[in-house]
Amino acid sequence: MQIDIPTLSAALTPEEMLRYARHLILPEVGEAGQMKLKAARVLCIGAGGLGAPLTMYLAAAGVGTLGLVDFDVVEASNLHRQIIHGTRDVGRHKLDSAEDSLRAINPNVKIVKFPTRLNSENAMEIFKDFDIIADGTDNFPTRYLVNDASILSGKPNVYASIFRFEGQASVFGAEDGPCYRCLYPEPPPPGMVPSCAEGGVLGILPGLLGTIQATEVIKLILGTGGPLVGRLLLVDALAMRFRELKLHKNPECPVCGTHAWINKLIDYEQFCGLPSNSAALSTAVNGIPQMQVEELKRRRDAGEDLFVLDVREPHEFAIAEMGGRLIPLNDLPQRVGELDPNREIVVHCKAGGRSQRAAEFLSQNGFKKIHNLAGGILAWSEKVDPKVPKY
Repeated sequence: MQIDIPTLSAALTPEEMLRYARHLILPEVGEAGQMKLKAARVLCIGAGGLGAPLTMYLAAAGVGTLGLVDFDVVEASNLHRQIIHGTRDVGRHKLDSAEDSLRAINPNVKIVKFPTRLNSENAMEIFKDFDIIADGTDNFPTRYLVNDASILSGKPNVYASIFRFEGQASVFGAEDGPCYRCLYPEPPPPGMVPSCAEGGVLGILPGLLGTIQATEVIKLILGTGGPLVGRLLLVDALAMRFRELKLHKNPECPVCGTHAWINKLIDYEQFCGLPSNSAALSTAVNGIPQMQVEELKRRRDAGEDLFVLDVREPHEFAIAEMGGRLIPLNDLPQRVGELDPNREIVVHCKAGGRSQRAAEFLSQNGFKKIHNLAGGILAWSEKVDPKVPKY
C-alpha cells in the first residue's frame, strides 16, 4: 500500500512562530530545531495508554507528520488512562477519536491513520515512510515485531511498557545501541506475565511513560541531549523512584548482532508460544479443550453437572462473578485437594489466560475432565449476560 505523506515546507509560518515561541528561545531548539520537528515523520504504534500522551505532546511540539496504528475501539475502561479519548468517544474507533483530539491541539500536524492490526505482512510497508517508530503496544508478540521491523528498516524504536505501578523505557535500534532482543532474547512463557487488562494499571502511569517516550522522540529529532540508548529507565510510581540499568548490544543477537540471521519478519505469535488468531476458536490449546461461553450456558441451562472454577483474585470476584468456586491461581497448588478429579471442571478467569495455566496445572496433576473457558468472564458478559460488569 502506498502512503501519501504530504511534503511540508521548511519555513515556519508567522502562526507557527507564535505557537512555538517558547521552543524558539531555547538555544537547543531554535528555529532550525523547530523546522526539524516540522519535517519529522513519527509512527506511533497504539493509540491507547502510552500512545495518548505520546501523540498529544508530539503534536503540541510541532512534529509535522504523525502516523497512528490501531485497530481497536474506545471502551469505558480505557478512559481512566487513555486521555486522548473522552466519554463521548466510547464505541468510536480509537484512530478517529485520536485524530479529533490531535487536530484540536495542533491543526498544522498531518495525521496518517492505519486502522489495522500490525503484523508481519504489513509492518515493513507501514514503517518505510517514517523516520522514528514509537512502540506503545501492550503485548509481547507485537513488541518483538516492532523491534525486528525497526531494525530491518533502519529506524530507531522508542520503547515503553507499563504494568500496575511500574514502567520502563529505552531507545532501541540506534547506531551501535542494543535492541529489544538484546534485553529480552526470549519471551516469557505464555500467561506468565499478566496483561494490564488482567493485572491492572495506575491510570497516571502511562502518562509518565508516554511523556518520557515523547521526550526521547523529540531529542532524537533535534539531535540533542542524551537519549536512552544503551540505558533502560525503570519507573516505580508508588515509590516515585527512577532507576537506570546499563544495556549492551549483544553480538549474538539474531536480529542486530554481528552475525544476525533474522532478515525477514517471522510468526511472532508462534515465537511467543501463543495460539494464532485462527486457533482462538480451536477445540484445544496445549491439550486443554476450549469451551465457548455459549456452550457453558447451554449446558448449565440443561442442568448438567459442571463444576465452574474461578481462578481470579478476590477483589475481581467482588466486581463481577458468574457463579462457581473461587480459588485464585496462586493458591491452586495448595488447595487442589478441594477439587474432585472425577467431576467435569470448567476453569475461567477474566479473559482466559490464567485459566489456561490453571487448567494445564490440573491436567498435569491427574484431572481428566478439564475445560478452559475461552474469553473468560469478559466473553460471558459480552455474549451471554451483559448484566455481569466488564472491568
